[in-house]
Amino acid sequence: MKQRILIFLLAVLMMVVTACGGGTSAGETNSGGSNSGSQVGEENGGQEQVELRVMWWGDQKRADRTNQVLELFQKKYPHIKILGEFAPATGYFDKLNTQLASGTAADIFFLGGNVVDYANKGVLLELDPYVGNELDLSDMDKSMIQYGTLGGKLLHISAGANARGIVLNQKLFEQAGIPVPQDGWNWEDYARISKEIADKLGNGVYGTYNFTVDGMDIGLKQNGKQLYNIAEGKPGFEEADALRWFKQWEEMTTSGGVVTPELAVSNPPSDPSKSLIVTGKVAMSLIPSNQLAAHQSLTEDPLTMVQLPRGPKGTGVVFESSQGLSGYAKTQHPKEVAMLINFFINDPEAAKVLGNDRGVPVTSKNRAVLEGEASEVDQIVYDYTSRVSKATITEPFAVSYNPPGFAEFSKLAETSVQEIGFGRKTVEQAVTDFYSGTLKIFESNQ
Repeated sequence: MKQRILIFLLAVLMMVVTACGGGTSAGETNSGGSNSGSQVGEENGGQEQVELRVMWWGDQKRADRTNQVLELFQKKYPHIKILGEFAPATGYFDKLNTQLASGTAADIFFLGGNVVDYANKGVLLELDPYVGNELDLSDMDKSMIQYGTLGGKLLHISAGANARGIVLNQKLFEQAGIPVPQDGWNWEDYARISKEIADKLGNGVYGTYNFTVDGMDIGLKQNGKQLYNIAEGKPGFEEADALRWFKQWEEMTTSGGVVTPELAVSNPPSDPSKSLIVTGKVAMSLIPSNQLAAHQSLTEDPLTMVQLPRGPKGTGVVFESSQGLSGYAKTQHPKEVAMLINFFINDPEAAKVLGNDRGVPVTSKNRAVLEGEASEVDQIVYDYTSRVSKATITEPFAVSYNPPGFAEFSKLAETSVQEIGFGRKTVEQAVTDFYSGTLKIFESNQ
């Protein structure tokens, strides 16, 4: 009898011990939320064990670099486990939107120029409470901080930056006997040089591509306007402003300094492999700074970059976010989200791994880290973006976001340029139709 009682008591004791020792592992889903579980681990000095999901788009090369940075972060913060997810750009936002709709989005996800859409949906984590603590922005370019601040709240941190500028084929300038332009030139210089190169070199060589569409926001800013007024949700320009810009390009085209519409269609400047810059048929074009290396890799002609010609208000160019990180508003670990974002933009080892894959680093210290190991082409990019960064201190311009219905707007603008180029419409008629169409697109996509 005593033996039975003893066995019974031992069984009860084992049940009690087992119940006290239970917990949720880092890989399981916590019943209190949708994203991650947590536990207290003795191996982490009693720190809460948390799990974060991070989602981005890109190819395998980008995935490898990003995963390497996430591994570095986990070594520094062993109590934080990271689960990385990536998808091709074509399906990324469909996947993200599905997850957001079901409340299962990653704790951190990457966004691009469409960050406004997600800010308006109220799905982004407010990061202001962590600035100065988990999130250090003291060395970050001010325009990048402004870019991520929407509706008075910091909701997005840029992971890399570009600055648009004029790429120059220096060999063509040498052949034409024309000095390579420097920062500080104006549009009269640009028009004159474009025509001189075409006239002197002939044989199907042109001074510049037509960047009426890609340069429109810059051209407007140079005159105190902008493409889209996000605060008021409407165009930031009038029809007369657009007419001035379109006419400027039509005059340069008529003079013979601009690539013909036919050639521009078959050799689009947006595709470095087809660009006439690399084949030595065009001397100048507008590109984002991170495309210089791609262009240079396709030609032996030396290329460089200078700032855009100045208008009444300056160059109109600012640092532009290539893409960046936002936290999910429903994350259970906002502090750790801020820590990972901070690591991504400030850690020098992370900068070495990431390189210029998402644009140049957004902090001056990490730009300096990469400059020390830069190739000749990368050095041109660092020098150029540094000049832009310094110029924006004395000549600040409002940050631009993609307007609503951006794809539809871009198609309308390109069609308008072609209608002028192929003589189907006068500049005045094309701009009238373009402006009325822009109003409709913006209104229908609010």
